Amino acid sequence: MEVMPPQIFEPVCERPQPQCTCITTNSVRNFAAMGDEIDRFALSISGASPTHYTVKINSFSLLLKNSVEKYETGDFEAGGYKWKLVLYPAGNKSKNVKEHISVYLAMANTSSLQLGWEVYAVFRLFLLDQNKDNFLILQDAMGAERRFHRLKCEWGFDEFIPIKAFNDASNGFLLEDTCVFGAEVFVCKERSTGKGECLSMIKDAPSIKHVWRIENFSKLRSECCDSQVFNSGDQKWKIQLYPKGRRHGTGTHLAMYLALADSATLTPGSKIYAEFTVRLLDQVQARHIAGKANFWFSASNPESGWARYVSFAYFNNPGNGCLVKDVCSVEAEVTVHGVSNAL
Repeated sequence: MEVMPPQIFEPVCERPQPQCTCITTNSVRNFAAMGDEIDRFALSISGASPTHYTVKINSFSLLLKNSVEKYETGDFEAGGYKWKLVLYPAGNKSKNVKEHISVYLAMANTSSLQLGWEVYAVFRLFLLDQNKDNFLILQDAMGAERRFHRLKCEWGFDEFIPIKAFNDASNGFLLEDTCVFGAEVFVCKERSTGKGECLSMIKDAPSIKHVWRIENFSKLRSECCDSQVFNSGDQKWKIQLYPKGRRHGTGTHLAMYLALADSATLTPGSKIYAEFTVRLLDQVQARHIAGKANFWFSASNPESGWARYVSFAYFNNPGNGCLVKDVCSVEAEVTVHGVSNAL
């Protein structure tokens, strides 16, 4: 079967050219400063309102008074995708921004997009000058596209405008404690990058033990017997015993496995890396039989173990302590060292 390459859509990028006045670099510094999100920027003024979204904030000072560090607007649609504005009235503390308002454009509802999605967009952010009834506009100086994807679904301006300039009534941005922000977004390209994954290794992972006591062993009739479910590494596990053997060990050996108890619930592409030991306990002299292995468990490979774990002859010998008064005990020790999930 042939595998088709990722489909690429390249619609024409809509970039309207409103009547606007460009401000020189020296003047820009008096009104707005950029953070490290976008290195080169352009500042302009336009009488046209934002095409796609406007948010009016009354009693802006109450955001700070009520400790609202971050405000996210409702979703709006542009270019076939959902977006939102994200504002930090006192600056984005996670980026150590001080004395500035931070404003970003973010994709919304990204969980509904297919794996490996990428969206390239040009955007402009607006701030209304209520004195002159026009808008201050910040955007990339070269009109460059920004790549939005699962690991980077937000772009914008760490230092959108100094708080001092924003509060100065002569600039018209905050009058009677009211301000207006806006956004325009133009999608230029969409791309599916195919599959990807994220591997997270677990530091100092704990080992979890579970003991399964099996009574009336000689009366077992099922081809496969399962232990009670137990947890290790946020996963559910079970021990599987084949009393009559399995595969190349049928009729001669017990088969023993460790298995995921609910592998069907794993997301596609998920894998769990586990180190495990399955012990058949010697109830007389504590000379246990142990099988140890490492394995990547997944929905398609939910079990690992041994078809020829121990011979019937050894198991049924009373002197070996494996089966006493028709009772045997099996112990599983599981350590989950890593989890890989699809991106």
